Amino acid sequence: MEIKEILEKLQENKISIEDAEKAIKNNQYEDLGYAKIDHNRKERSGASEVVFCQGKPDEFLTKIYSTIYKENGEVLGTRASKEQYELVKKDIPNVKYDSISKILKIEKEKKLVGNIAICTGGTADIPVAEEAAQTAEFLGSYVERIYDVGVAGIHRLLSNMDKIEKANCIIVIAGMEGALASVVAGLSKVPVIAVPTSIGYGANFGGVSALLSMLNSCANGIATVNINNGYGAGYIANQINSAVSERK
Repeated sequence: MEIKEILEKLQENKISIEDAEKAIKNNQYEDLGYAKIDHNRKERSGASEVVFCQGKPDEFLTKIYSTIYKENGEVLGTRASKEQYELVKKDIPNVKYDSISKILKIEKEKKLVGNIAICTGGTADIPVAEEAAQTAEFLGSYVERIYDVGVAGIHRLLSNMDKIEKANCIIVIAGMEGALASVVAGLSKVPVIAVPTSIGYGANFGGVSALLSMLNSCANGIATVNINNGYGAGYIANQINSAVSERK
């Protein structure tokens, strides 16, 4: 609840002074003891707090997830396991889980705006791509998926340039040598967010080779996020796409 709404309810005698005081405090953050839920984040930065599920103790995860859902009516969780999904589902039956992206979400119906293109080098990169895609969609962006268009068969990318040219920004996700980001940036006039993945053989060093290639790209307009960080790429792409869409 926003502060204005709290004050309006107080003025209309729908809540007590004590409840209003508690609501205003919770509007900043709600202290669960082991976690401080940032209820004011959407008003402050444009998007609500997202739950990083991996590594959280069961009782912490379920309480955090339920608290955010109660406040916002929707929640996005990343890096969740199937076991965590089953756990949260006991409290929130309509929560959804995607085993490929490991996204755990419950969301309101929304109109998707703009256009973000997401390209992958190969099918092994799709889990990271889906984390990016579903993050951007949860935040309100339309996503065009263009998968398996790596440089080993560059004609696959070139045959999809009509889709890429419609995008407000592009996310390029690749492992191995990570060359796809440079190629796409060299063919596009919009920002490219490069995501290195840990896909590759031994000398890939768990994604470091792709990371360094993307950081050292000679193409203009590339910003690189961390290895396998689909969520970060999806979030940034949504910010770019939203800003462009608002101006149109």
